[in-house]
Amino acid sequence: MRVDAFDFDLPEECIAVRPASPRDAARMLVVRPGETLADAGIRDLPGLLRPGDVLVFNDTKVIPAQLEGDRIRADGAKAHIGATLHMRVAPDCWKAFIRGAKKLKIGDTVDFSANGHGLTAEVLARGDDGEADLRFDRSGGDLDAALALVGHVPLPPYIASKRAEDAQDRLAYQTIYAREEGAVAAPTAGLHFTDGLFAALDEAGIHRAFVTLHVGAGTFLPVKADDTDAHKMHAEIGHVDEKTALFLNEARAKGGRIVSVGTTSLRLLESAASEDGTIEPWSGATDIFITPGYRFRAVDVLMTNFHLPRSTLFMLVSAFCGLETMQAAYRHAIETGYRFYSYGDSSLLFPQETAR
Repeated sequence: MRVDAFDFDLPEECIAVRPASPRDAARMLVVRPGETLADAGIRDLPGLLRPGDVLVFNDTKVIPAQLEGDRIRADGAKAHIGATLHMRVAPDCWKAFIRGAKKLKIGDTVDFSANGHGLTAEVLARGDDGEADLRFDRSGGDLDAALALVGHVPLPPYIASKRAEDAQDRLAYQTIYAREEGAVAAPTAGLHFTDGLFAALDEAGIHRAFVTLHVGAGTFLPVKADDTDAHKMHAEIGHVDEKTALFLNEARAKGGRIVSVGTTSLRLLESAASEDGTIEPWSGATDIFITPGYRFRAVDVLMTNFHLPRSTLFMLVSAFCGLETMQAAYRHAIETGYRFYSYGDSSLLFPQETAR
């Protein structure tokens, strides 16, 4: 499909630069293809689902993956670069998107030291679109600890261009249930959940399960191709354990629906699903790219924030509900003041028949 089909105009004032407070005070647009759009709130979620449904959350934890440093060569020449880590490939190695990548050569050393703490990396490889492989001077938990000291929260570019990261973001840009470190972008649909909302869902007989997909910075990359067939997704690492897969299959067999909290959970579940919709234990890298025409196997309902024009995520929701339905939903959201993107409001999407 032509990427232009997924374009729309979004006024700057619609972009949220701070989250709702409290988290579950955000608005939520309910979209059922063929029915009238319904304005609701996050706290209405228990009444919009059914007993026996299962909310599936991505429990990845955002790390301080934005680094600033200086390239240092043997002759002492320096040049400033920025690095956004996006996928761990070894205990001491990360793939990263580099700002100032033309300044780097294989074998260069980059000094990321900050706040009185040291951290260096060697450039192992250069890729397309400013990507590089970095091998750090420490490994595993020692590297994680160093990143926590010198790194910054990797705010999405549409927020970072408007204000600097601050202490508030260390909490706000993290779900309350985050536990598996490795993401460089938050699974933002989950940012709306609170302990109080979990209690209300429990009382309504709605279950929850957790999977892990370490969201990469590639989620923010624009689609540069003119046609969706020419776009290449960046892979992300995730897993669904055997106990969770069994629980989800049993819930569905009893008539419960799988409700994906966010597009990251959805992409992982669809990667783990067999042709008949059975969710299998799964671990590895997925670069699944969902566009209109895709047949969903694992997910029955999707909760997600509002996405960028021409983005792979707007393509995904258009595959789920239908392009015309989502174009109408986004027009309504803009006209009625919904807040967009990572810190914005949410939507609850039900599938069009042809997507099942």
